[in-house]
Amino acid sequence: MSKIIAAAIAVPPHDIPQEIAVDFARRHFGPHFADIERLLPIFPASRIKNRQFCMPPTWYASPRSFKDKNDAFIEWACRLGAEASRRCLDRADLVASDIDHIIFVSTTGLATPSIDARLLNILGFRSDIKRTPIWGLGCVGGAMGLSRASELIAAEPEAKVLLVAVELCGLTFQFDDWGKSNLVATALFGDGAAAVILSGEGDGPEILGTQSTTWPDSLDVMGWNILNEGMQVVFARAIPTIVRERARRNFNDFLASHNVSLADITHFLIHPGGAKVIEAYKEALCLDSDRLKLSEEVLRDHGNMSSATVLYILERFLREKNNGDKSLGLISALGPGFSSELILFKS
Repeated sequence: MSKIIAAAIAVPPHDIPQEIAVDFARRHFGPHFADIERLLPIFPASRIKNRQFCMPPTWYASPRSFKDKNDAFIEWACRLGAEASRRCLDRADLVASDIDHIIFVSTTGLATPSIDARLLNILGFRSDIKRTPIWGLGCVGGAMGLSRASELIAAEPEAKVLLVAVELCGLTFQFDDWGKSNLVATALFGDGAAAVILSGEGDGPEILGTQSTTWPDSLDVMGWNILNEGMQVVFARAIPTIVRERARRNFNDFLASHNVSLADITHFLIHPGGAKVIEAYKEALCLDSDRLKLSEEVLRDHGNMSSATVLYILERFLREKNNGDKSLGLISALGPGFSSELILFKS
């Protein structure tokens, strides 16, 4: 069985309180929304207090080309990915040459050679390291990366796999997009990076099983439109409704295949998506706020960082958990496709 040996995060340098984001939205969107004051309450309603970005607030005050955005993505993905990786290696008491396989997950920029190849040169991985870059999974990417890492270890139990997720959602801001989705994205998304090391050896939560689900005829729920100016976010208002309608059955079917039920799960590490999505999970799974405490805290402190978010939750769980029990936990995220990833673990 694969074990989660260590996790670490890297927080971008520019901390933006939600009040500052409201002021920016009022100035930027106000001339194009007659009812801007009616719409601005979506910022406090998001339950986000702070988000972090790789670029300062002034960077967003003028139009940027796709090239400008992507050049910044490559620079900061390398910088933050390396920082998260170093911290994770330190926590696992490993060095870069101990890593046998690196998985890099992102959806907010493009790079060939991929970021994992660039990290090889920055961090000093072995030249025979196996590399798997994964692009396009959006918010579900962190959880899917854990699943793919677990499968690699099932094939090579002695291997050490480093998963790195970097999402720089702020760089996708569309300066001249006056749609409501762009305003909502301005209230919700942030930048972040996380790294996780998995192995068949050592101490840490043990992954007992995983499940991927992709629902047909749901391609328009979440994703990107690719424009000349870069990536334009797509996310349907129906996502909380989808959670209410499908999450419980999805969870129950997965858990039943491992002869457990929702009542057996102590730890819920669920990608929060947004405040409405959290409430939908509470309703669908009959959970109180305390069961989703870590998800709400990460959303409050960092916003939605796409694939990195659930790994921030995992990092906080590993850092705060000290009771030494062997209870069961569940990692979950949703993403484009429209898809779900579920991971059952024993802590």
